[in-house]
Amino acid sequence: MNHKPNIRTLPGKELKEFFSSIGERDFRRKQVDEWLWKKAARSFDEMTNLSLSTRDSLKEKYTIHALKILTEDKSSDGTIKYSFGLHDGHVIEGVLIPTPNRMTACISSQVGCNLGCKFCATGMIRYVRNLDFDEIFDQVAIIGQKASKEYGIPLSNIVYMGMGEPLLNYHNVLKSVEKITSSEGLGMSPQRITVSS
Repeated sequence: MNHKPNIRTLPGKELKEFFSSIGERDFRRKQVDEWLWKKAARSFDEMTNLSLSTRDSLKEKYTIHALKILTEDKSSDGTIKYSFGLHDGHVIEGVLIPTPNRMTACISSQVGCNLGCKFCATGMIRYVRNLDFDEIFDQVAIIGQKASKEYGIPLSNIVYMGMGEPLLNYHNVLKSVEKITSSEGLGMSPQRITVSS
C-alpha cells in the first residue's frame, strides 16, 4: 500500500508550503486544485500545464487515492454498473442510470454496510469503512465522464443510494457534495442531488 499523503485531503497551507519549498509560486497550488477538482484528474501525469520536474516532485511527495474501474456491466435497458477498486484493495459499486430526461449516477458512501436491511443486497455485505469524500467525488466524476462518452449527454442527477448508509458517513458525504457542487469543482446543482437514508 502507498503510504504517501493523499494530496486531495491536505489543507491548502501544506501545499502552499510544499510549492514554496521547491521554489514554485503559490499559483501552482491553484493549478493543482483545478486539476484535482474541476478537471477531476486522477494522476499527476494529467497535469500538463505543470513542468515535468514539478510533476515528479509531486509524485515523490504525494499520491492521489484515485478509483479504478474494475468491471463495467451494461444491461439491456442501458444501465451500466461499475465496480471500482479503492487504493486499499476494497471494492465498491456505482451505477449510471440513463432515462430519456436525465442521466443519474447512483453512488456509494461506505464499503459495505452494517445496518443489515433485508431488502438491500448491500446489507448482506460486511461493513469495512466509510469512504473518504474524494472517493465519493471520484465516482461522480468517472460516471459523469462515462455518461458523456456512452450517451453524449452530461450527468444530470446524483443519488446517494449505492453501498452504505450516507448519514452514517455524514461528514464525508457533506464534503463530497460541497466539492461536486462548487464552482471550483464539478459545478453541479445541489437541487439535482438526493441523499437517501
